[in-house]
Amino acid sequence: MPATPAWPPKSAPRLFVPVPLALETPVELDGPQAHYLARVMRVKEGDIVILCDDLSGEWAARVIAAGKRAIALQVVEQLRQREEVPDFWLCAALLKKDRFDLVLEKATELGVRRIQPVLTRRCVADKLNADRARMVIAEAAEQCARTALPELAEPVRLDTLLKRWPHDRALFFADEEGGDAPSSAFPGSGARAALLVGPEGGFDSQERELVRAQSGARAIGLGPRILRAETAAIAATAVWMASLGDWHK
Repeated sequence: MPATPAWPPKSAPRLFVPVPLALETPVELDGPQAHYLARVMRVKEGDIVILCDDLSGEWAARVIAAGKRAIALQVVEQLRQREEVPDFWLCAALLKKDRFDLVLEKATELGVRRIQPVLTRRCVADKLNADRARMVIAEAAEQCARTALPELAEPVRLDTLLKRWPHDRALFFADEEGGDAPSSAFPGSGARAALLVGPEGGFDSQERELVRAQSGARAIGLGPRILRAETAAIAATAVWMASLGDWHK
């Protein structure tokens, strides 16, 4: 007997869409998403596309019309509810575009709930292209099969971030001058936590003292080698996810 085809097909493209989804909802895609489906994935009538709306979860939708500039689909089945990701924030100093893109991408893959860009004195960049950033996040979420997009906050100055810091959220910061080992610092910190990472060159002395003076802030060290800012953000996030996140599930 022939094998039963996998459902949904493993080759099905996966996209986040800006409309709420429900059973039998019609969805029409145009622009870059239609181009991707039509020209790159070469979908045809009857094919399945996996859709997420960042609200209700993940759905299978069937292509009912495939044109060069628009793709019409109809939702046929819910596959997963929207996931609950760990309550972990990554507060990362702005970097050059390609390097901050890497931070956005890997933070999304690792399961971060909120990404907070931070402006510090040694930041080379002082602006964030929010549309581009959201595109990077969405593409990373599609690739790693997330059903919940991380929240992207507006860039904020370090001193403003600290003044507004919620008293019930643990704050760890990567200090190039050293601190506690993450393996001992993270356990026992609770389910609501955040990591603060500086720019290339690190925090200056005044910023470091400002962070250290913050109630509840705890410095962590990231080993004996000098890490790039993007590497530090990714590595420390991975350690937290392995310690207190959802990697053990």
